[in-house]
Amino acid sequence: MNILQTLIFAIIQGITELFPISSVAHGVLTPYVFHWNLDPEFLKEHFLPYVVMLHLGTAVALFVFFWREWFEIIRSIFTGSKKVLLLVIFATLPAAVIGVVLEKPLRHIFSNVTSAAIFLIINGFFLFFGEKLRSKGNKDIEDLSIRQAVIIGLFQSLALIPGFSRSGSSMTAGFWMGLKHEASARFAMLLATPIIAGASILEVPKILKSGTHGLLQMSLLGGLMSGIFAFLSVWILMKWFKTKEINAMRPFSYYCWVVGVLVLVSQWM
Repeated sequence: MNILQTLIFAIIQGITELFPISSVAHGVLTPYVFHWNLDPEFLKEHFLPYVVMLHLGTAVALFVFFWREWFEIIRSIFTGSKKVLLLVIFATLPAAVIGVVLEKPLRHIFSNVTSAAIFLIINGFFLFFGEKLRSKGNKDIEDLSIRQAVIIGLFQSLALIPGFSRSGSSMTAGFWMGLKHEASARFAMLLATPIIAGASILEVPKILKSGTHGLLQMSLLGGLMSGIFAFLSVWILMKWFKTKEINAMRPFSYYCWVVGVLVLVSQWM
């Protein structure tokens, strides 16, 4: 990928990873929309590590934005209540285990433009009706039970299918567990950090060993740009969910429907 493609892809990645509109689907759709003829060898050998490097920028942005929460979580290991730490661990386990077992077959089956557009539309319905099928939440993160955290983690695993959003799935499940909108968004962002960081630990070394000219530099540039836009996105998102306790998901639902339908129409034409 050249510099312009890297910048475009990184900006889209930084925004869509945290907004509930599926970064994986946009990773599939972006080359299609911009008519990029990417090198098959790059797609086969280096695209996943490259995307994970962009995710690493997102993880750093999340860690910086929520540094107070992570400081308290880390400090709780040595003193104080470990409730939030345990909730994060148990909510992360389902996605981690399912991801290791099923990620490759799921991505192989569903990683095409048509399926990404279809599941993006389904994601829109999931966000729209998922928010409506619950009463106004009044819980904070600390009020969750371990069982409820595991359920949220299971829904987070839907993001393995391109089109479903990690943050959208976990936030919607958080609504169902009775979390307030802002608390649900905050918990979803906390869960994203270890998942993204864990994937980075596995994939980034492949870029370092690839020996492909310019790949590391492009990946670092993409990670930096993705991190900047992820930070801006999470700031906007937290402001949005702090002020919206009803219909907060509606704009994201509309977006998923419009983009998904436009992509399908473009294919049929």
